[in-house]
Amino acid sequence: MDDAKYQEVIEGYRRFFAERGIIPVAFPHKLYNPRPDEMLAHCAQMLPKMEQFLAEGRVGKVNRWLGFIQGVLWSRGVRSLDDLKNANRPSPPPSA
Repeated sequence: MDDAKYQEVIEGYRRFFAERGIIPVAFPHKLYNPRPDEMLAHCAQMLPKMEQFLAEGRVGKVNRWLGFIQGVLWSRGVRSLDDLKNANRPSPPPSA
């Protein structure tokens, strides 16, 4: 994926969380067994940091965090595997 596609995916997840009223909150890293709402809130708060990593050229970290978010969305049953896979696909070229 190029930077524009990463930004598109990040923005799509930002809208997804906002539409559901999920407020970004960091979950303490040393605690276990978060509630589903805490998992989603933690994912929401990761998005601005992913944009920062992207600006710094840290694409590997962006990919790991994206995988984490997508894993949570699938495990919580809010996105299908097809939805997640399609989010990362290249955008179709504009019509001529």
